[in-house]
Amino acid sequence: MKVLITGGAGFIGSHLTGKLLNEGNKVSVIDNLSTGSLKNISSYKANPDFAFVEGDIRQSELIEPLVQQCDVIYHLAAAVGVKLIAEDPVRTIETNIGGTEVVLNEANKYKKKILIASSSEVYGKSDTVPFCEEDDIVLGSTSVSRWSYACSKAIDEFLGLAFYQQYGLGVVICRFFNTIGPGQTGQYGMVVPRFVQSALKNEPIQICGTGKQTRCFSYVGDLIEAITKLINCDKAMGKVYNIGTNEEISIEELADKVISRTGSKSKKEFVSYEQAYGRPIEDMMRRVPSIERIKSMIGWKPKTSLDQILDKIIDSEIKKKGVL
Repeated sequence: MKVLITGGAGFIGSHLTGKLLNEGNKVSVIDNLSTGSLKNISSYKANPDFAFVEGDIRQSELIEPLVQQCDVIYHLAAAVGVKLIAEDPVRTIETNIGGTEVVLNEANKYKKKILIASSSEVYGKSDTVPFCEEDDIVLGSTSVSRWSYACSKAIDEFLGLAFYQQYGLGVVICRFFNTIGPGQTGQYGMVVPRFVQSALKNEPIQICGTGKQTRCFSYVGDLIEAITKLINCDKAMGKVYNIGTNEEISIEELADKVISRTGSKSKKEFVSYEQAYGRPIEDMMRRVPSIERIKSMIGWKPKTSLDQILDKIIDSEIKKKGVL
């Protein structure tokens, strides 16, 4: 199978690229390297079934030939990370909405199935836990830039579902819940790599807010298993699916767990969102997915516990940095 991955040099995209190549597929990746990295895909360069194009997904002249030549599309390219969203809201909106519009138009022109990566951020400030795919969306004020990301991903979903309903395009949408694993950068505010890197250096672990807010962290390998099954399931088309785990943990408990599993001497340091991001950032106290829909559709459920994921990340960081 010939596969196109937008944003394939990013964290999730590079893991997906490796899996698909190992299974004998031909993989083309397009990425503008704004948050992705050539290091993530350097091990694939010698593979004759791999091709990389550096470019912006908003440029239809770059996207069209890639779509024409592929069988399926994984649309992962997006502006991501709370820090990036706070600092560069224009890029967030333009990339997420404009890029998705271009990719969908080209996919529809050549009738290629497409999986669109969305986010748990779409649920916004909802306190109806666990979150179900048909729940109402509750977004904050337009004066808070964080909600521009949530809104842009919601519009991506509306666009994708509109192409399915109006043109019969094979579209499946996945809301990712805090996906983590080896190779993820903490540069854009991702909490787990930041905590692990600080712990291995015995530096203070910065916790934003009270630390009582909870999240459910899922393993990138489990997520990739889910999306590759979904895109190959015709009955899954035209619907939205949560992908995550129900293993809930507070951010302070996460810091304690990282300190314990690394044997670190790090201390916890609580900072305000204003200190961390330079402006107010509204946060959600709980974010827990219902995964009943994906279970019933393809029989998927997460296999990897948080402790197992953290150990994989810690081992990877130790090998990468040479930390003893």
